Amino acid sequence: MKNRLQLKSVFSCMLLTLLFSISLKSQEANFNIETDLLLVQLDSKTDIDDLHTAAGLATLLHHPDYKDLNYVAIAGTYGIQEGLYVPPNELMKLAFNKNWVDADKEWKASVKMIAKKAQKVIDNGGSVWVAEAGQSDFTADWVMKLVEKNPSLNVKEKIHVVQHSDWNESVTEPTKLKYAQTITDYHKIADGNAVGNGTPGFKSDGKVDWESKLNDEHLTQVWNTAIRLGNQYNGIDGRYLNESVAEGGLDFSDLSEVCYILNLMDIKNSDEFFTYFSVE
Repeated sequence: MKNRLQLKSVFSCMLLTLLFSISLKSQEANFNIETDLLLVQLDSKTDIDDLHTAAGLATLLHHPDYKDLNYVAIAGTYGIQEGLYVPPNELMKLAFNKNWVDADKEWKASVKMIAKKAQKVIDNGGSVWVAEAGQSDFTADWVMKLVEKNPSLNVKEKIHVVQHSDWNESVTEPTKLKYAQTITDYHKIADGNAVGNGTPGFKSDGKVDWESKLNDEHLTQVWNTAIRLGNQYNGIDGRYLNESVAEGGLDFSDLSEVCYILNLMDIKNSDEFFTYFSVE
C-alpha cells in the first residue's frame, strides 16, 4: 500500500511538472525573423533606463543571428506619468541611424507611420511584436488606426504586445491600457529589473564589464553615449533617480521583453548578456 502511494505521489509530481512545462512552452513567443516586425517602444520619461535599453538593443542587432531582423525603435512612447522627458535623440541616431521614430516630437505622424508599416507586414503574412519599454498609449493609438482601416483584422493573431512592468501599466491612460490588453495578444512577463524570476534581469547595482566584451568601435561609442546621457539626466530637475545607475551600474531592464520575443530567456543577467553578444 505504501509503495502504491509513493508511486502515485511520484506520478502526480511528474504530471504536474509536465503540465507546467507545457504551460511555459505555450507562453513562448513564436517570432518569425523572416516575416515579422519588432517594435521597441521607449517612453524615456522620466527614468534614464531606456537610454541603456537602446544601447542594449543596438548590441543585440549587431549579432549575426539578428542582422536581418525587421525592427523599428520608437522614442517618446510615454503615457500619463508626470515629470520631464529624457532626450534620447543623439543616441537614437547613433544606434539606429534612420530606423527609429520620434513620437515625442511627432506623435500623430509616428502613429500613422507605424500603423502603415504594420499593415504592410501583416499583408505579407507576418505578425507585429511590441516590446513595451514604457506604457501602452502609443500601442493603443496605432492599433486603433490600423483597425479603423481593417475592421475585420484578427488583431490577437497578428499583434503581440509584451509588458514587464506593473508601474508602466499604472501610468498608461486607463482606457488605452484596457484596449491594448483586450484587443491584442497581450503578454505580461516577470519584471526585468530582478534576477531569478524567469525573466532576464538587466539592472545591476555594480559596474558591469562590458568594455572587454565589445571589441567594436561603434558599439563602444553607443554605450559610452548612453552612459554619458544617463548620467547627465539621472535624477535631474525632478526626473526619477535611478540609484543603480548612480552607483555605476547599468539598467537596460526593458530589453527583457525583446529577449522574451526572440526566445533568449536563458540569459540570466547583464554579465551573461554581454558574454552572449560579445564581439571579438
